[in-house]
Amino acid sequence: MTTTAPRPALPAVPGASAVRALCLRVAGWLPPVLALVLGVSGNWDPSAWTDEVVTLDVARRSWPQLMDLLGRVDAVHGLHYVLMYLVGQANGGLDEFTARVPSAVAVAVAAGGLTWLGRLLGGPRTGLYAGLLLALLPTASRYAQEARSFAFVMAVAVPATGALVKILSGPARGRWLVGYAVLTALLGWFNLVGLLLVAAHVVTVALRRPGRRVVVRLLAALAAGIAAVVPLLVLAATQSSAVGEAAPVTAGTPFNYFTWLLTPGQGTLPTPLKLLLTCTALAALALLAVRRRRAAPLALAVGVPWLVVPPLLLMAVSLGHPLFAYRYLLFCLPALALLLALAATVVPPYQQVLFVLLLSVPVAASHLAIRQEDSRQWDTRAVIRTLRVHDAPGDAVLFSGARCGLIATAFKEAFTGRPDLGTARTAAALGALDNLPAGPALLRQRLAHTPRVWHISCNHLSSGARQAAARTVASQEEALTRAGFSPAYHHSAPGVDITLEERPATR
Repeated sequence: MTTTAPRPALPAVPGASAVRALCLRVAGWLPPVLALVLGVSGNWDPSAWTDEVVTLDVARRSWPQLMDLLGRVDAVHGLHYVLMYLVGQANGGLDEFTARVPSAVAVAVAAGGLTWLGRLLGGPRTGLYAGLLLALLPTASRYAQEARSFAFVMAVAVPATGALVKILSGPARGRWLVGYAVLTALLGWFNLVGLLLVAAHVVTVALRRPGRRVVVRLLAALAAGIAAVVPLLVLAATQSSAVGEAAPVTAGTPFNYFTWLLTPGQGTLPTPLKLLLTCTALAALALLAVRRRRAAPLALAVGVPWLVVPPLLLMAVSLGHPLFAYRYLLFCLPALALLLALAATVVPPYQQVLFVLLLSVPVAASHLAIRQEDSRQWDTRAVIRTLRVHDAPGDAVLFSGARCGLIATAFKEAFTGRPDLGTARTAAALGALDNLPAGPALLRQRLAHTPRVWHISCNHLSSGARQAAARTVASQEEALTRAGFSPAYHHSAPGVDITLEERPATR
């Protein structure tokens, strides 16, 4: 019988652990840096649309005017408006680029936070994959380039979930309970729909069964966080709704929601590429379901409810009170990135490479599409460019359609010297989100002293606003006709129609 002598242990490489720690630290910074670069890159190209025009207009108001507005309407977005106001004050002004940069920073924070959360749940590789996936998903970049609050909700949702994981898995829970309460309050103050994340957390806790003491402490932290949002809930309940038309909830909504998480709407991808992207992601999740025993149980208990519970609740509420909009669920995007990262860790390397190859073309095409000027619902840039090219001294403008007149105040420099004939009082003076239209008598009086009028009609509107806009357009066109004007030039762009009306003597 022969025996094999044990192999001598390999000598430890001096400093190897320090090098590995440095590599892990550098890798941890890669997702947020990539997210920030993609978020800022080309963010000056897409034209501002309705909601962004509102943000620019509100952020340019004085502090008393801003407080007056939030006391009357749209307090649910008040924290974001205040932040944008402060950015404008610090920057000496606000334009499309500077208004969108904070959202890019918020997405970078979310990517960095998800890297940390993934590391907690499944190790360094899971964290790195999850952070990179979130940074690379086109929907993340799309909302990194939008001057609204949705990226901030996502940025808060990730550390809030991380605080929950720390509470469920570690003995030092005091500071994490406080952090969880604060982050829950921030979720609500950035957008009340973000509080649906709490329902997902409840499911996670139920799945993990952490013990009565932990549950009681979690409920106390949750109660403190929600209590901080009660003033906003009370104020919002007394205000008129500024929510646009909600998407109808149908049997296809869950699939559309999943597709939207991968690539945003507005026709960013041809149907074949969109199906390739969606089916590849579904296949990855199916493999994760089959090999779920290889994944960390806590990671699945966190990721699945986070992805599924908020949209189901929002769909259920929307059956009685239409409220469903995909952008409200952006805070679920990190859950998809986390689950896809888990899938990548339970499949062999050749399948990982296959998934990357299948996803690369639709993801790249979607990134290019969301950076086009006309990729948003309103092409305000086309309005400004048309006036710059074709206007003449003495020209005036006449807007129709909800929020349409705010284009002139949000881009004040572009409309200097072009009086707005259709506005009796501005939204800022009214403490509102829309201008007060001029009455027929005032409009006729103003038209009498104007040789040429640019009639700008915004048509990307909800059904109710569309009907009101149609009545306004008909009334304005009648006034123009009676004053002797007739169309001399017309241009259509996404969401807007631009018509030059002239008197015969000025041609």
